[in-house]
Amino acid sequence: MGTLQGKIAWVTGAGGGIGEASAKALAASGAHVVLSGRREAEISRVASDITADGGKAETAPLDVVDAEATQAIADDLIARLGAIDIFMANAGINIPNRSTAAVTPADFTKVVDINLNGVMNGVLAVLPQMRKAGGGTLILTSSWAGRHPSRLTGPAYSASKHAVVALSHSINQDEGVNGIRCTALMPGEVATPIMQSRPKPPSAEDQARMLQSDDLGSMVRYIAEAPPHVCINEVLISPTWNRSFVGVAEMGGMKL
Repeated sequence: MGTLQGKIAWVTGAGGGIGEASAKALAASGAHVVLSGRREAEISRVASDITADGGKAETAPLDVVDAEATQAIADDLIARLGAIDIFMANAGINIPNRSTAAVTPADFTKVVDINLNGVMNGVLAVLPQMRKAGGGTLILTSSWAGRHPSRLTGPAYSASKHAVVALSHSINQDEGVNGIRCTALMPGEVATPIMQSRPKPPSAEDQARMLQSDDLGSMVRYIAEAPPHVCINEVLISPTWNRSFVGVAEMGGMKL
C-alpha cells in the first residue's frame, strides 16, 4: 500500500459521520482534502481539525443536488490544484416517515435526488479530468441496504442505495479501460447522527456495538491507497453484532 502524498481528494457529506472520518483518514495519508457539505460550519470545523493535526484541507460548501454548482467546484479545483485524484460521494439522507405506507412523493424524490442523483452529479463532474489523467479513484457510499433491503430503511433509501451499487459497477465497466476504479461502500449500521432520524433511534448501548465512523475512515483510506491496478469493486461491511441477523432491528417500536 502507498500513501496519498500529493493527491487531491474531494469528499461530499464531509461535515460529520463517515464523511468526516474519511476526510481525516485521507488527510492523515497525505492527501489535500476538499470538504463539501451543506452545513458550512461543520465542514469548517472538520477542516480546522485536519489542519490542526498537520494535514491539508479546504472547504467548498455544496448541495449535491445542484449539478451546476457541483461542476463549478470541480472546475475550480482542477484549475487551482491540477487534478482531482480521489472523489468520495458520501452525502446522503433518510427520512423519519419511511415505510411504503408513510412515505410521500416529495420525500421519496428528496431521498433519491440526494442519494443517487447527487452522487452522479459529482461523478460526471470529475470523470472527464480523470479520463484525461489516465486514472482516478471513486468511492460511492451505498449501504447494507444497497444489498439487503429492509423495512427499517424504507423503500426510498433502499432503492437509492441499490442504484448506487449498480452505478458503481457500471462505472467500472465503462471506465476501467481508462484507469479509473470505483468502489461501492456498503456499511451496515454505523453510529452516526443519521441514527436520530429513525422512527425509534437505537440506544446508546446498541450504538456502541455498531460500526464506528473511524472504522469506515480506515476502510476508505485502504481503498484509496491501493495500487492503481487494484480495483476494490465492493466493500460489504457490518458490525459483528449485526442487528439484522439477530432480529433486533427496531421500527416504530416493534422488533422485527
